[in-house]
Amino acid sequence: MRRLLTLVALALLAVAPACAEDVLRVGDQRGNARALMEAAGVLDGLPYRLEWSEFSAAAPLLEALNAGAIDAGGVGDAPFTFAAAAGVPVKAFLAFRNRQDGLAILVAKNSPVRTVADLKGKRIATNRGSIGHQLVLAALEEAGLPSDSVTLSFLPPADAKIALASEAVDAWSTWEPYTSTAELAGLARVVRDGNGITPGLGFAVASHAALKDKRPLLADYAARLARARAWALRDPAPYAAVWSRLIGLPDAVPLRWFGRAQYRTVPIDADVIADEQRNIDLYVRAGLIPKARAPHAAAIFDTELSEVEAVR
Repeated sequence: MRRLLTLVALALLAVAPACAEDVLRVGDQRGNARALMEAAGVLDGLPYRLEWSEFSAAAPLLEALNAGAIDAGGVGDAPFTFAAAAGVPVKAFLAFRNRQDGLAILVAKNSPVRTVADLKGKRIATNRGSIGHQLVLAALEEAGLPSDSVTLSFLPPADAKIALASEAVDAWSTWEPYTSTAELAGLARVVRDGNGITPGLGFAVASHAALKDKRPLLADYAARLARARAWALRDPAPYAAVWSRLIGLPDAVPLRWFGRAQYRTVPIDADVIADEQRNIDLYVRAGLIPKARAPHAAAIFDTELSEVEAVR
């Protein structure tokens, strides 16, 4: 019944005239939601105005959301977790899962490092609070090593790539498209990917204010984004071509990335909430989130909008 009522609300929204205040401000990272939705053709006939803002990473996007500069955006589970723990008024309203082949700890092709255990005492580059940081913590736990058994160098991807090539660090924990780019160029190999130790979750998130005041717009946006994800999952080649032209990397990079990632929209169910709670607990054990400030996973999700069916 709840899903039926949501679909009825979407139908009413589709025929209602847009008002001056019917504006949804969405934060994006280059080549992600906007490029995907435009390529899939799901933005036709919007009954409201969609204003895009582009960000270099999830952290500044979430800062903008916290400041009220945007209503919603797309982020990975790691930055979302840190933002919620820091008190940002944000909830996830749509969830995506993907395989984690492209989330990987990379080493140079000639490195003697073959396993995570070999990284003990080594220096690893990654972004603080990123999914790369998450992977290092999870991989060390899997190997039975404490989080301080390696030295982390917190560097943005471009600097981390240079540091690995110059042997200033021993490894680089990163994500797509950097993993596929490095592999296809023969510059690095994978020591451990994220499959089996990280949940492969991404979210569309919104501020508490937007979830209260712009709920019909968010419901419509969620349905269109879910439809675009389904379109790209059926055949990643058209989206890969658009992404390649936009970013300026060869088609082989996004084709490798999208083909093996298998991005799909999933309901925010008990499994998603449990996986997010495991993320929170991981950061608490590593001392990155104080236990007193750790959120309960169930409290940082809006489960109703995740049930929206893709607009047809």
